[in-house]
Amino acid sequence: MHKEILVIDDNPDIRFLICNILEEKNFKVRSAANYDQAVLEINRRLPDLAIIDIKLDKPDKDGIDLLKLINKKNKLIPVIMISGHATVKIAVEAIRLGAYEFIEKPFSKDKILNYVYRGLESASLKKEKDIIEDKLFHSFELIGKSPAIIKVKKIIEKLSTSESRILISGPTGSGKELVARKIHKNSNRSKEPFVIINAALLKENTYEKELFGEEFEDGNISVGALEKANKGTLLIDEVSEIPYETQANVLRVLIDQKFKRLNGSKNINVNIRLISSTSKDLSFLVNSNEFREDLYHRLNVMPIELTSLSSRTEDIPLLIEYFKQKLSDINGVQKPDIDINNDSLYTYSWPGNVRELRNLIERITILSSNESKEKINQLIDDVLNPSLKTENKKNILEQSIHSPLKEAREHFEKEYLMTQLKKHHGNISKTADFIGMERSALHRKLKLLGIKGIN
Repeated sequence: MHKEILVIDDNPDIRFLICNILEEKNFKVRSAANYDQAVLEINRRLPDLAIIDIKLDKPDKDGIDLLKLINKKNKLIPVIMISGHATVKIAVEAIRLGAYEFIEKPFSKDKILNYVYRGLESASLKKEKDIIEDKLFHSFELIGKSPAIIKVKKIIEKLSTSESRILISGPTGSGKELVARKIHKNSNRSKEPFVIINAALLKENTYEKELFGEEFEDGNISVGALEKANKGTLLIDEVSEIPYETQANVLRVLIDQKFKRLNGSKNINVNIRLISSTSKDLSFLVNSNEFREDLYHRLNVMPIELTSLSSRTEDIPLLIEYFKQKLSDINGVQKPDIDINNDSLYTYSWPGNVRELRNLIERITILSSNESKEKINQLIDDVLNPSLKTENKKNILEQSIHSPLKEAREHFEKEYLMTQLKKHHGNISKTADFIGMERSALHRKLKLLGIKGIN
């Protein structure tokens, strides 16, 4: 299939020249002679690449506005800006706003073709990368053998044929979106759209527009998340951030299964499955009148709770091995040699949860895949324990040196055993096996050192 290029220039000679150059190379070409015509062409169908003159017929609208319009619709479409009157400032601004390249008039046939070929190739590579990453993300599994993860997996299985609304709660980075995707993938709606709206990222005055869409005086329409998700699944991420006033309108959609776009008069009927997620305690927000109780009960038909990574450290080795494979595939490098027995991995609090662990493994995979296990261990320690500097270690050593041997040994044993217990999630048998000690002897040692259960 031939690539389609949209040429926008109010000078008929320039427009005709560019169109001829492109048609000679078997490109499919559309053109627009002014700003309004360009808007119609962009709204009618997005091209594979656009060539836009900065100065057009309108005094208050120019090619930069068209660049913004295309970027808003699809950031992957390369846009080449051209001008015979531009300053360096305008050129820099165009590139900053997302233009692929900037060309000054007059230009040669070879120069514009070179930029067109390069722009299309760049867009193709970005698209392929996005497709690969998207497929890999969609294929990510819920990894773990902890009771908490096994419970969540069973709930997902049971929900595969259900149409119930679901509320997924859990700390940031614990995998709420992944669970929502798995539910959609296993459902009867799996071939229909899966749409995400992140309420925490929206500006205060844009919630209703993003949810319901908008109609404009010139006849253009902005489609909202509810309409995009029709027949499929809508995930409202961080649902607690939706303003109290807007919550009533969301509730009305759940009851009536229809809504009007902003400034619209026609009802839009929708059939969606709604999944909500939150990192906050919605019941607490209900009690403090920050979240509508009636909406809460509508959303919380089937609750799913994800726990923090620090509360299921037995899953860390499985997650590391899984991410090593996935991320080395994405980045085209060999798997790094990560020591899964590194104590830092189990004593760290992981405030960013699984997402933070994944980011760490990605960083190691990209920057240190060829490094030795020792160097990777040092990198992990530096990232997870940045405050434990040489001076701190020196102070600890000096404290031990100035203590009697018995006290120094007890201090070391206590720190060591607490670390190993946390690493093995408080399991006495596994800890005893790892350190080479009888289970009964370990019990006695823990009692002697005053170490109680580790959670």
